Amino acid sequence: MHEYIATAPFGLEGVVAQELRQLGFADVRAQEGGARFAADEEGAFYANLWLRCADRVLLEVGRFPATSFEELFEGVRALPWEAYLPQDAAFPVSGHCARSRLMSVSDCQAIAKKAIVERLRDKRRVRTLPETGETYAVQVALHRDMAALTLNTSGAGLSRRGYRTWNGEAPLRETLAAAMVRLSPWRPGEALHDPLCGTGTLLIEAAFVAARRAPGLAREFACEQWRWMPRARMRALREEARAAFMPENVRDISGGDIDADALKLAVRHLAQAGLAGRVPLRRQDVRTARLSSGGVVLTNPPYGQRLSDRVGCDEVARALRALQRESGRALCVLSGYGGFERAFGRRADRRRRLYNGRLECELMTFYPGPSGG
Repeated sequence: MHEYIATAPFGLEGVVAQELRQLGFADVRAQEGGARFAADEEGAFYANLWLRCADRVLLEVGRFPATSFEELFEGVRALPWEAYLPQDAAFPVSGHCARSRLMSVSDCQAIAKKAIVERLRDKRRVRTLPETGETYAVQVALHRDMAALTLNTSGAGLSRRGYRTWNGEAPLRETLAAAMVRLSPWRPGEALHDPLCGTGTLLIEAAFVAARRAPGLAREFACEQWRWMPRARMRALREEARAAFMPENVRDISGGDIDADALKLAVRHLAQAGLAGRVPLRRQDVRTARLSSGGVVLTNPPYGQRLSDRVGCDEVARALRALQRESGRALCVLSGYGGFERAFGRRADRRRRLYNGRLECELMTFYPGPSGG
């Protein structure tokens, strides 16, 4: 068993910890920047395949206090790198520093690289390391004077599902969209509509949940190339996930948008996600949209970051209010626009702070009823 960290943006650490527990992992602990969990090599691949809201899965090689470059060097050199890195492994080192005495990322990277090289040379009694084999990406992260050395098992971020070919003007990262789905009142079997669906990311992530589609099914992970990983079991787990995918279970999920080009991309992305024909889309203005009663409206409207955009954002908020009143649906909105509730006409029943990239947002839920109109 090894210690792993499923990284996550601020505000989603608990969500990722809950995901891990539901996937059957042991000793799960939410922490700043993600959630720690224990797993074997097979479990690491399974986490990459099935986690919807995490950014990456990192294998922790070791952690130790480091308040000087000498402590950092000796701490890295003391770790058992020969157990992880084959003779010809390529091992680029990236870095991150926050709230520590050692704040030069480039120096920390160079020191960590030198320490690993010296360790491997001494243990293997060689003078050179070819680095011509598969890649084992190392990260040295210093936070509050603690150094953590990890291997990136995911490769590219887990938001790279493989279905999106172009982002549109204001892309919503797939992992954040999945978190919105998870934190919303919607559950599979209920109706869900996104009246500002853009290129379809929210709809696809909801459909993945309904269809029990592993989010990592159509992509590869860095750890699949590592020699000491259980390749036969990883192939079997991928086949099991492929067999579990039931697109016929996607019902009553729909979207609309005023932008015809965005809708064309949404159709393409749905097809690339294995959901062609499963999610109805229509060109519509949110101000004139009409919905059947019951279910949830889940959307990510414009944020009005520029002063000239705010009138339009107020219009959208009022249109969403009218849509909720007419349909009687719960409404869940991610917005970085501080005037949304004022324009909407009431306070949210629930709110949660999230980040869309570096932009602070609120995920607000408005329930229908006496207070919701």
